[in-house]
Amino acid sequence: MKLFKNISFIKLIIILLLSSQISFPQQTEKKIKKEDILNAEKIFGLEFTDAERDSMQTALNDNLAKYNGIHKVELLNSIPPALLFNPIPAGFKFDQKQKPLKFSSYSNVKMPGNMEDLVYYSIGELAQLIKTKKLTSTELTKFFLERLKKYGPKLHCIITLTEERAIEEAKKADEEIAKGKYKGLLHGIPFGVKDLLSTKKYKTTWGAEPFIDQLIDEDATVIKKLNDAGAVLAVKFSMGALAMGDVWFGGMTRNPWDTTRGSSGSSAGSAAAVSAGLIPFAIGTETLGSIVSPSTVCGVTSLRPTYGRVSRSGAMALSWSMDKIGSLCRNTEDIAIVFNAIYGLDEKDQTLYNASFNYTPKLDIKKLRVGYLKNDFDKDYAFHKNDSLALKKLEELGVQLISIKLPDINVDNLRIILSAEAGAAFDELTRSNKDDLLKRQTKNAWPNQFRSYRFIPAVEYINANRIRFQLIQEMEKLFDKVDLYVAPSWQGSNLLTTNLTGNPCVVLPNGFSQHGTPTSFTFIGNLFDEARLIAFAKIYQDATDHHKKHPQL
Repeated sequence: MKLFKNISFIKLIIILLLSSQISFPQQTEKKIKKEDILNAEKIFGLEFTDAERDSMQTALNDNLAKYNGIHKVELLNSIPPALLFNPIPAGFKFDQKQKPLKFSSYSNVKMPGNMEDLVYYSIGELAQLIKTKKLTSTELTKFFLERLKKYGPKLHCIITLTEERAIEEAKKADEEIAKGKYKGLLHGIPFGVKDLLSTKKYKTTWGAEPFIDQLIDEDATVIKKLNDAGAVLAVKFSMGALAMGDVWFGGMTRNPWDTTRGSSGSSAGSAAAVSAGLIPFAIGTETLGSIVSPSTVCGVTSLRPTYGRVSRSGAMALSWSMDKIGSLCRNTEDIAIVFNAIYGLDEKDQTLYNASFNYTPKLDIKKLRVGYLKNDFDKDYAFHKNDSLALKKLEELGVQLISIKLPDINVDNLRIILSAEAGAAFDELTRSNKDDLLKRQTKNAWPNQFRSYRFIPAVEYINANRIRFQLIQEMEKLFDKVDLYVAPSWQGSNLLTTNLTGNPCVVLPNGFSQHGTPTSFTFIGNLFDEARLIAFAKIYQDATDHHKKHPQL
């Protein structure tokens, strides 16, 4: 009888459980206590009284519940914040009237006796051969595919060859050209992209182990625009994992000038491949030096456009208010040719501006007001000698250099803008602990950096952007004095400053270091003034031969 009663009691419990009349006690959520606030104050540089800590506990716990609610929402990397960065100073006007473009004449270009001599032909030169039917896109594409297969493994610069697609696109280009439907200088020219740009049917790995099998089955807008211009996608290049450095899941991308060294990052593969003659041009991205740095050590000529010029739809986001897409090329006019195809509005990217690009290689540089960062150039730094010779060459060309200074604002404090946005972009990676899969796990590598970025207060992020607003206004005052200016590539605060303000930059080689690797310096233009900036850089480059020197593989 006692046993029967026990069984009946157990049945009753089960019935009640199933009918949700009773439930097991839930694990209590962690609550923020006064001592937690005290410890957090040290991280955030704050100090409250004990009474204040006691008073804010309820609000902090309410916020914590909201954070947990936000964490339950799946946020893909492709979803931007509703707050859009505006790089335009108050009262600034930009030209929207597009005029016919003028490029240099390539009519004297001839087909070389040896196909191998095409390795370092510029886009314009290759275009002339294709346009005059002395060379087919299919022949050119297969030629560069073979070079990629031969030298890519040595440089660790390739993640994916898009060979099948490339041959198909090249044949299409040949058919169009044969029918008289020539689209322009990029028609039939093969190119490669940094593997943070999505592509149909091919993986987009972001150079990082957690995303090694990621397929985003659509072409990024910049790829679509290049395809529309007739260019042929042949390869996806290596990048520093999640856009930092030159180390990815396949190892370190090598510098073709010295394969014991890295090619810098994060557009590592794009720079190495263009430098080594594996592809005529490549697409890269920059948030804080990721085009300037690898272009410098690999000796290629590149453009980091104005923020808001090139659509980032289909590109991995690291910092929504600082990411920019640019090109890495053989020479200055090549970057104008590529930029002309990729700039402009895109309904998928709301950060873009409808500004014109009126490039012409003809420019009277003697009439330009050209500034230079005298205090930076006067310091003792690695490229000082070559930079000094480059400045002298500009003066020989008739440029009267005007000494200028950047705004007196400590931009290093504003790095937290990039940090906070990067922490948000890869928040799920941090909270899921998948960051443990990344190859680099040092203190200054992404996994630890992303964790630390979680502790940046929203108030400080917003106030940093308010200071950034002041920086933008001050930079515009600088451009009231000059049309453009010259800066060392790495020395001083120019690289960080101009990435924060969104100003365009052309980086080009100006000599060699003691290690035998190239050096560079940079030209900085006003917002949306890429046309004049590139034309000015071309005049300097045409008077030198640094860009015509190539590594021996």
